Formats: sequence, structure tokens, C-alpha cells
Amino acid sequence: MEHTIANFSDRRAFIGGSDARIIMGDDEAALLRLWREKRGEVEPDDLSGNLIVQLGRVTEDLNRLWYERNTGQAVKDVQRRVLHPVNRWMAATLEGMVDGTGAVFEAKFMLPWSFSEEAAAEKHMAQLQHNMWVTNAKAAALSIITGGGKWVEISIPADCLYQHLLLTAEKKFWRCVESGEPPRLYGAEPPRPRIAAVRIVDMSASNSWAELAGVFCQTRADFLEHEQAKTELKILMPEDAKEAFGHGIRAKRSKGQHYFILFSDCIEIRSGRTVSRDDKLEQAVISDDRWRAP
Repeated sequence: MEHTIANFSDRRAFIGGSDARIIMGDDEAALLRLWREKRGEVEPDDLSGNLIVQLGRVTEDLNRLWYERNTGQAVKDVQRRVLHPVNRWMAATLEGMVDGTGAVFEAKFMLPWSFSEEAAAEKHMAQLQHNMWVTNAKAAALSIITGGGKWVEISIPADCLYQHLLLTAEKKFWRCVESGEPPRLYGAEPPRPRIAAVRIVDMSASNSWAELAGVFCQTRADFLEHEQAKTELKILMPEDAKEAFGHGIRAKRSKGQHYFILFSDCIEIRSGRTVSRDDKLEQAVISDDRWRAP
């Protein structure tokens, strides 16, 4: 059973979810600063001038309401502060718990320029797994509003292996806080989130998509015609022939293999990949089960 704390204003007395992200991260300067903060040697960073942080704070209520509206799930225990029942230096300030599922709720604001669900889940993984460990939750609901006017929900399950690494790293860090020994980066990679493919995305605004789509449409007919020619050339080659040629094409059956090779006056194509060779050669590999080695 976790314990709710009445007076929990001194963040130097515990490791919270946002601290976990620094402890499990790769920024040594940030890790050392956090260590000094916990030891009372420096004051915490003043984030009142950080626009992204402030946008996240002012959109928390909207984010929660948007989550409830789109999922039909109510969020309770908003801003509840919880202490781990055993490790008294571990705590979490929750943005809520999803009523009915018991998932940890976390609201975030992110910029849209290079946003991806995978990167978002990886960025906040340590914080989410920390909060799940403190509350003994089996899952977390990451609710994200981007500056591009999009809302995304990502479900993150509890990861026992990563939580073990997280606990080990946090224990080492806290011992450094108590002893005065500077901490070192732990170097644990966050687990790759399993993102369910549930959205239909309009890629019309992507210039790269537009360019590649144009190439795809322009070359598709030629590609299909080329593939059809390869298939029919395979059929035309006599069963007892190990090599056939004519009109710039030379077909050669590979010894003991289930494919043959085409040569022409262009470029080399092997196993479906086009490879530059010289100005007078094309080689294409075509599968055929009849030519499998015994």
C-alpha cells in the first residue's frame, strides 16, 4: 500500500519521476546538477522562463479533459503525491490515475516539428516506469498535445526488467547524494515501446512523401512491365538449357540453385536490388522452386 504525503514540498528529500529521466539519461552535466540540488548545494533551475515547460503546465487541465472526452475514461487523484512504501526516497507527484484501469496518467505538451510516438514514449519512459513502480500500477497512459494541434494517446505497460534497472540506478544515485560522491551515468537504454498502428494519417503536407509518391506513380508501369518480362523469359528458357541468349539478353541457370541470371546491356540487378556494375551488364535473379538444389 502506498502512502499519501501531506507535506511534500521539499523535492530534495526524494527522487521523483522527472528526476528519474535525468538519472537514466545521457546528460552528465544535468545529472551532476541534480545531485547538487538533492544535496542542497544549488537551487533548482528556475523554469518560469522556459516557454515549453510553461505551455505544458497551462495545458495540463485541457490535456486531461481532452483525454477523458476522447477515451471515455475518468482521471482521478490529480496532483496526488505518493511515497513508495519501502523505499522512502522514492516518490511521485501524479497528474492523475485513470479510474477503472488504474493506469498512471501523464499529460505532456510537445513540439510538432519532429514529433513521433516512438520518440515521445522513449523520452518519457523513465518517468512513467518510475511512477508505475511507486504506485504499483501495471500501465501508464501518456496523453500528448502537440503544438500542431494534434492529440495522441500512448499506452505504456510496466516493464519489470527496465524497472529493475531503474531502481538500481536510483539507489546508486541516492547513495551518492548521501555520501557526497559524484554520480556517474548509468547508461541503460529504455525499452522500445510497442506502438499500436491505429491511426489514419494524411501525409499531404510532407514534401518528401510527395516527391517519392511521384516517383512511385511514374515508374510503376515500367516496373510491372519489367517484372512481367522477367517472368516470361524464365518460362521461355528450355528445361534442359543451362544458358540461353539473344537480343541483348543472356539467361544463365545457377548451378545447384533455384534461380537463373539475366544479362543485358544495362545494369546489374541481384536478389531484387539494383547494383551499379558497368555499362554493358544487367543481372537479374528470378526464383523458381523447380530449380531448388536437392
